[in-house]
Amino acid sequence: MAAPRSLALWNCCGRRWSRAMRGCQLLGLRSSWPGAPLSARLLSQEKRATETHFGFETVSEEEKGGKVYQVFESVAKKYDVMNDMMSLGIHRLWKDLLIWKMHPLPGTQLLDVAGGTGDIAFRFLNYVQSQHQRKQKRQLRAQQSLSWEEIAKEYQNEEDSLGGSHVMVCDINKEMLKVGKQKALAQGYRAGLAWVLGDAEELPFDDDKFDIYTIAFGIRNVTHIDQALQEAHRVLKPGGRFLCLEFSQVNNPLISRLYDLYSFQVIPVLGEVIAGDWKSYQYLVESIRRFPSQEEFKEMIEDAGFHKVTYESLTSASWSLLAFEINRKEQALEGTS
Repeated sequence: MAAPRSLALWNCCGRRWSRAMRGCQLLGLRSSWPGAPLSARLLSQEKRATETHFGFETVSEEEKGGKVYQVFESVAKKYDVMNDMMSLGIHRLWKDLLIWKMHPLPGTQLLDVAGGTGDIAFRFLNYVQSQHQRKQKRQLRAQQSLSWEEIAKEYQNEEDSLGGSHVMVCDINKEMLKVGKQKALAQGYRAGLAWVLGDAEELPFDDDKFDIYTIAFGIRNVTHIDQALQEAHRVLKPGGRFLCLEFSQVNNPLISRLYDLYSFQVIPVLGEVIAGDWKSYQYLVESIRRFPSQEEFKEMIEDAGFHKVTYESLTSASWSLLAFEINRKEQALEGTS
């Protein structure tokens, strides 16, 4: 994560495409120049396939993965503290809003990608436990004949306190997962929670496994964003939802200049003072500038197979704007591929 930039809300419904169509998109066929010779188009596509950006720096795709890993390995222990400092604690409200918009019910199966320190996972568990307890109270009021022993038994079952809900935290960085596990242990989160080392571009899960997929301030660090979106679509059940918190563009020129000043003059200094790492926070600031605009990201989500994609500003009245997406995977009709 880095300093706040722009806030928007997307919403869509979708049905999975065939694997053949996915394969075509990964080859970048849509980017060909209609009037250019075939050899020139292929050379250009090959170059784009091997080069990408790491902040403002141009690097190979293989190199970017290693560099991003080193960034989060370096900042893992101070990640949560720096989030509070850079956003003045506002990131907590954004994450609360994400859960409120999600409105998970007891029994929900959540996949939180790039969620190593557990912020989304813990909020999800708190929310579904609260929902389940309210449901239990309603049921108990309807069953006045239960004894005190039976009532106590209902509340003492820790596994059932979530109503069958479960969250899988998936992160590619071992150090981030380590921090998350330590937080979970310290805060008493045990039931309904699992940690998996995995890549957003190649998730280690079966098709149609999860009800909801979340990724908060992580997708801009992925080398192939389109591939990560397709993987999100693949692992979601028909009717499942994709929600993502990410920074986007500020359109107000004055606010944009103030944001630039804060981003490049203040955040790296905070990173050096608090985390002892100037370069990592310089990259995080630059990575926000390289992330697609709201409209461009909306198109990428649609290209992954989601439909009815929408977005809206969340903090347009402030100097920050945050991109926020809700996307639905449309339930496939019987007999369709």
